[in-house]
Amino acid sequence: MAAFTSSSNRRVLLVMPYHQLTRKASEAGFRVWSLWDPELPEADLLDRVEHTSEGLLLTGFGDEAGLRRLVARTASRHGVGAVVHCGHGASVLPVVEEAWRLGLSPNPPSVIAGLRALREAPSVHGPRLTVQTLTVDGRHRVVGVAVQRTSGPPDHRVTGHLFPAPLTDSERISAESAVLELLGRSGYRFGPASAEVQLAEDGPRVLCCAPRFGPDRLPLLTQAASGFDIEAALFAALIGDEVPDAQPAQRYAEIGFFGLPEGQLLTYAGTEDIAVTPWVRGARFPYRPGDRIPPAADPRAHRAYVLVVGGSPKETQERVRRARGDLVTDIRGAADGRRQ
Repeated sequence: MAAFTSSSNRRVLLVMPYHQLTRKASEAGFRVWSLWDPELPEADLLDRVEHTSEGLLLTGFGDEAGLRRLVARTASRHGVGAVVHCGHGASVLPVVEEAWRLGLSPNPPSVIAGLRALREAPSVHGPRLTVQTLTVDGRHRVVGVAVQRTSGPPDHRVTGHLFPAPLTDSERISAESAVLELLGRSGYRFGPASAEVQLAEDGPRVLCCAPRFGPDRLPLLTQAASGFDIEAALFAALIGDEVPDAQPAQRYAEIGFFGLPEGQLLTYAGTEDIAVTPWVRGARFPYRPGDRIPPAADPRAHRAYVLVVGGSPKETQERVRRARGDLVTDIRGAADGRRQ
């Protein structure tokens, strides 16, 4: 396997990393510099990011020229061997373009732009899947396929994810093949990708494909079910270490969002009980009394979740339901001031 950076230069600039990524990069022997816009709603755990980084750099991503200068200056000052954008939004292309100009990215900007341009509207029929992949030296490997849990009609709001998706062999192969074909055509050379696929009567439709890790802690979900750590695998591949293929899942894992009503949080209880439940593999409740709870349809609401394992999709679904019931909240509604 050809490494993008060298084993002697384990210095990396991560843009919009969450703290699990900076920690795993450090565990792999990398010195990490992290770059964030502090005004982004996701930037609520920067103290943890800073703790596992050599330096935390803050700048407004709306200033594209300033962002490019900061990437170039940081790479030069610290002898960075690779620049990896871990997030989404308008900052992706400027960072990739600057990294490519500096020889610090294996993916041409046109490839990233092409993947990000893919956007198809889903239909109301057919399950929506997330196909996670890891590409090294242009070889695309499927890490796994998850299925979205939704609220059902009429809005079909995403309420969680189940891994592995309970599909027939033909459904799984067709969904994976559609994503692998897309990545092959795109010229994508290195990194994770997360594609949303809808199974329709006439075959799978790739709705979008992001050159990044899956959203909503999907890497943690996959690891809980199969043992394969795609985040750690990225940093191993970055320096040329051998990355094993993902193994079939030994169990089902499901992540469920708590789906709280919008309003101001007054009190809450039950998080300690959830955390010590034997089948819970992860949980997060990022709010404190006085915080505003976003509406359930807001992507920020996905930051409050529980992750469970079980022997069947029915069992994980029931365990998520029980965890949601264990969380007791007192929330003053935004519209009418009543507690919920």
